[in-house]
Amino acid sequence: MVCNQPRERQSTFMCQIFAGQNPKRYEPVTRHLRLNGQSTSIRLERSFWRIIDKLAQAEHMSTPAFISKLHAEVLELRGEATNFTSLLRCACLVHLGQMEPQHDEPAAARAKMFSVV
Repeated sequence: MVCNQPRERQSTFMCQIFAGQNPKRYEPVTRHLRLNGQSTSIRLERSFWRIIDKLAQAEHMSTPAFISKLHAEVLELRGEATNFTSLLRCACLVHLGQMEPQHDEPAAARAKMFSVV
């Protein structure tokens, strides 16, 4: 990382890239929706909700419908949706291209995962 601060200050302030961001970006937001007919709530940081909203919009779906579809697909593929909020965060990272492919995933699944939405 390139920083314009003197070396002794670089490690202290990390150039304000991470610590200096607006707290609203990582503020937790809870949304209430239905998954498989069950009323539930999902709590994610505001930045992740923004990405999920954009993904849903790109699929011409509401955010709750998009999340429900993803949840149903996970149930069909895995039989259960353990730690679903973490899956949502990782889906956002995949969308942004910031996540490394897993070696135990089939090549076709990796290719689909990293395609542009």
